[in-house]
Amino acid sequence: MKDIKENLQTIIDNNKSKDNLANIDLHKTRELLMEVGAILLDVRPPAKVSGENAQEAGIKNAYYTPYPEFYNYLDLLPADKTTPIVVACLKGWFANRVMGYLEMMGYHNVYVLDRTIEDLIEVHHAHEDNK
Repeated sequence: MKDIKENLQTIIDNNKSKDNLANIDLHKTRELLMEVGAILLDVRPPAKVSGENAQEAGIKNAYYTPYPEFYNYLDLLPADKTTPIVVACLKGWFANRVMGYLEMMGYHNVYVLDRTIEDLIEVHHAHEDNK
């Protein structure tokens, strides 16, 4: 039990050191994806996807890893556990769960998009249309 408590304390302390407890906006998400090489996990269950998922939308380094089957996509995770990972869904419920799983697996730079993944896809398409 002591190891679990220490691990949780480390994770919580890490998140407390991040702005807004690791919840990030669209601008910061795009910056991490485009400039830092972060990966994006769209974790919406299939029933919650209307239109395309982030991977289908062509967002750089985006993967569709639906929450109900997330365990099947672990091979997509970076070997380097310091690689930034942004997790997104519609309301943050599934994204926050996956963030916790990733942190328990030893990933240190995990963030949750504070808007819906649909907003990010829309911004991505608007940016691509203006190129």
